[in-house]
Amino acid sequence: MLGMVLAAGAGRRLRPYTDTLPKALVPVDGDTTVMDITLRNFAEVGLTDVVVVVGYRSEAVEERKETLERRHGVKITTVFNDKAEEWNNAYSLWTARDYFAEGVLLANGDTVHPVGVEKTLLAHRGPEILLAVDNVKTLADEEMKVTLDETGHLKRITKLMDPATAAGEYIGVTLIEGGVAGRLADALKATWERDPQLYYEDGYQELVDRGGRIAVAPIGEVEWVEVDNHDDLARAREIACRY
Repeated sequence: MLGMVLAAGAGRRLRPYTDTLPKALVPVDGDTTVMDITLRNFAEVGLTDVVVVVGYRSEAVEERKETLERRHGVKITTVFNDKAEEWNNAYSLWTARDYFAEGVLLANGDTVHPVGVEKTLLAHRGPEILLAVDNVKTLADEEMKVTLDETGHLKRITKLMDPATAAGEYIGVTLIEGGVAGRLADALKATWERDPQLYYEDGYQELVDRGGRIAVAPIGEVEWVEVDNHDDLARAREIACRY
């Protein structure tokens, strides 16, 4: 199984940091970046081969690649997203489709979270796709929310949902088993071809709509944050030092 990080986004709401860096390289604890935390988590659970999808300011990742590898004891392979500044992340994840068959533990490049999330997903291996879901947080409009069917599998995943109807928030970390590789790649392709501004979570919805099953793993009371803006960054800096 591989670790995978989506680190192609521009993160314009985090300027001036992202004038020269992708979001994943914004520091959250001294010189520790979001990507450092993710790579450290991967290494702790034994995932030392890591694929990083790059795009916006990809040269910054390439320049730090050897340092990141030495620091965390991992081997990094980069995949370049040629549409990173034009299209959303359904296409970004699709660019790494050749690696799905090896099994992937995927983390968004802007999700600051402790290694307990990876441990929870790996402890519940079995489903072809398993989403880490915060079932404790009070939800609002911006979150990527989920509802479940009567068997506890994913029914709907979208930001466009009444928070009161949601079972929780997808936090941006997924375990993808190799057996679903082709079907997931096809669903992602159909998604970005329909609208290149769609999220990869819309690709998950496409897979479910085609009859696929996606399971969820509740993470419980965990300190984590998706770093979209400066308020999120301040929160990340409060909690990252405690991991």
